[in-house]
Amino acid sequence: MIGFMKEHGMTDSLEGQFLIAMPNMDDGRFDHSVIYVCSHTEQGAMGLVLNQVARHLSLEDLLFQLNILNDENAIRLPTRIREMNVHKGGPVEMERGFVLHTNDYVLDRSTLEIDNGICLTATLEILKALAEGRGPEKAMLALGYSGWAPGQLESEIQANGWLTGPASRDLVFDPTFDDKWQRALQSIGIDPAMLFGTAGHA
Repeated sequence: MIGFMKEHGMTDSLEGQFLIAMPNMDDGRFDHSVIYVCSHTEQGAMGLVLNQVARHLSLEDLLFQLNILNDENAIRLPTRIREMNVHKGGPVEMERGFVLHTNDYVLDRSTLEIDNGICLTATLEILKALAEGRGPEKAMLALGYSGWAPGQLESEIQANGWLTGPASRDLVFDPTFDDKWQRALQSIGIDPAMLFGTAGHA
């Protein structure tokens, strides 16, 4: 079990790790969710849900709404971009976009390098680059994010709401999302079936 609080109130950062919802998660918005933690400091935490998608909004639709695509240039949109899901990153600022991506594409001052070759960029420039086929090799777009006030995430973990573990880069960018919760648990050595027998117990 990870020790979350050090002496003098300093917090062990979970930045670059997975949060995996326990089956007894009280907040239905995070039911069976897998979250990649982008930032975790004494000021709070921020992450993106990896396995909830906006089923009625495609990336192509979004690029049209943002005037990045038009009828003329849409025919040149790379197939892998056309087929990308738009994820629901969390309940905070749901109109704002965030892109998790590989570090082969970095915008100075706009890109946060997190861990294990994974970066976060939240500007229109990266969407334009993706649309033009000059963006990162792997990317995941989310609208909104998940946020926690100082100490809130630690309290939720201590209350048995989340499991934590090292993030698998392959799993972060895997477009198959329906079984990502189960695979995230397996990646940290836990059989999902075992959790349902222990839910609610410390």
